[in-house]
Formats: sequence, structure tokens, C-alpha cells
Amino acid sequence: MLSATRRAVWAQSRSRLAQPSCPAYSFSPSALRRLASSLAILEQRDGKLNHGSLSAITAAQKLGGSVHAFVAGSNVKPVAEEAAKVDGVEKIIAVENAAYEKGLPENYAPLLVENIKKGGYTHIIAGHTAFGKNLLPRVAALLDSQQISDITGIENETTFVRPIYAGNAIATVESSDPVKVITIRGTAFAPAEVASGSAAVEDGVDSKPESPTEWVSEELAKSDRPDLATAGKVVSGGRGLKSKEEFDRIMQPLADSLGAAIGASRAAVDSGYADNSLQVGQTGKVVAPQMYMAVGISGAIQHLAGMKDSKVIAAINKDADAPIFQVADVGLVGDLFEKVPELTEKLKKA
Repeated sequence: MLSATRRAVWAQSRSRLAQPSCPAYSFSPSALRRLASSLAILEQRDGKLNHGSLSAITAAQKLGGSVHAFVAGSNVKPVAEEAAKVDGVEKIIAVENAAYEKGLPENYAPLLVENIKKGGYTHIIAGHTAFGKNLLPRVAALLDSQQISDITGIENETTFVRPIYAGNAIATVESSDPVKVITIRGTAFAPAEVASGSAAVEDGVDSKPESPTEWVSEELAKSDRPDLATAGKVVSGGRGLKSKEEFDRIMQPLADSLGAAIGASRAAVDSGYADNSLQVGQTGKVVAPQMYMAVGISGAIQHLAGMKDSKVIAAINKDADAPIFQVADVGLVGDLFEKVPELTEKLKKA
């Protein structure tokens, strides 16, 4: 048994051990925001910056903390220098290597992860585009993080808002992963403007990871019309146009008279009326122009998910009960083969 003196000493020692060796700290939300560090992934093609990808910088700035951007490919120096002019960006990390030009995820993802680990970033952000959806799931897997996809809002550094069930419900999700891997809906975050910023341009780490895949070729549908994803006006055609010939005959003059981009429903794309790069909807592009005109589109929920955030929605359909009229601001019930050419002529004369 312990003596009274030894028991007192032992109790005193336990008391000292139970006390923390350093004082406890609590961080305010503003302090946590200062600890955040975000890496925005930019897209480029043939040495030209994709300005739509600057939405990732806007989202990163909402998180607070330091904001860096990353770009890789051949001839990326002009791209990095242009991105460096975005206000609020501290650093552009650029990797000059033709192996990354096409954004093949098999070698791009390991490259990105290497630079993420070097920079110690807490948030990785890219657009919810074909590029982002192809790349970031691999990045998340390599970082052992759960990706948060297609967010439309940021509540704080751990909590994000995203649509589910084709936009019929909104989910608020919280992540406890040390590195948050996020894709953003471009229509929810305006692209950051290239202004008078002076970010430093730094060479990134490149261990030249081997890729089991090889880029063979691509076929791009070229057009002088505005880009569908960023156009201020969009006219979309659906299955009601009945054939590719009618789709082109009706939709092209209408788009030209409005200075609009051309879109299409999935039904029209699946039927071969339009190229799949023109598809608007849950499995296509998400657009939010100032004006969206739906021609011969019934308004399936999957299509509405891709355009319901448009400022003004107009619809032309012969079926007065078509679901598209429930979301349309302006509707015209009638035969599109008569009404659209008539509208196009009036627009040309206006």
C-alpha cells in the first residue's frame, strides 16, 4: 500500500498529466476561411484559355483563403499569363508538356495529385464539364477523398449545395475529408474576369507519369455561332422537328436571326437530328442564357434540368398540355413548321 505522502504525490502527478500540455484553441469560421487554400483547375485548348473554366476561380474565392490556379498542356505559357491577370489569384502553376494537351486522365490525374500534395491544398475545384467529370474522380480516388459533384452553392469551407433528382431536390452536403475535391456548375458561378491581377507564374512538378492510353484523333463540329455553354441566347430543337433536314431548315435561320446558339434535346440527338455536342439536359450541357427558346420540345424532366435556370424561357409546341409550358414564361401553341418560319421572317425585318 502507498503511504499518505506517496499517495499525495501520485495524485498530484495524475492531476498534472490530465491537464493539456498546451492551451485549447477554437477557430472562428473566418479563421478557418483564412486557413483554406484552393486550387482551381483551368482548361485550355491549342494555347487558348477556356474562359468558362474561370468559374472555378470564382468558386475558390468564395471559400476564402489563398487561391491558386493550375494549367497543363503544350504552349501553356500564354494561357498562364492571361489567367495571372485575374484579380485575387496569388499564383498560377503551369506544366508545359504536350503529353497533357488533350487532358487524358490516366496521366493528367497523377500529375495533378503530385502538385496538390506539394501545395498542401484543402480544396480542388474544376468545372462540371466533360474535362472535369473525366479528371476529378480519378484525382479524388488517388487522394482517398469523396468527390462532391456539380455544386451550385458554397455555405462554408466544408458545406456545399448541389441539386439531386434532376434538380427536383436540393441537397446540402458536408465533407470531413482533409482535401475536398469539387466540380461546380458553371451557370451558378460567373467566370472570374481577366483584369489587372498580377499573379506569379510558377512551373509545376512534372514526374512525367506514363499513360496506358494514347490520343488517336478527334472530330469537332465547328460553327461560327456562339458557344452553347456561354451564349446569351439559345434556341433548341426537339423530336417534333421530325428529321435532320427539317431541324437544319427550321433551326439555323431562327438562330441566325437572333444571334443565338443552337441546342437540342436528347431525343433529337438520339434520333440523329443534331450532333451530341448540342445536347442540353441532365446528360448534356447545362445552360442559363438570358433567353432560351424550346422548339418542338415536350419538356421531359431531364431536359428541364439543363435549362430551367434560363432568365426567359419561350416555347413553341402544338401540344397545349406539353410540360414545357409549365416552366415557360412565353408560350405559343401551334405547328412549328408554320410558326417558326413566320417568326424568323418577322425577326429578320425587325
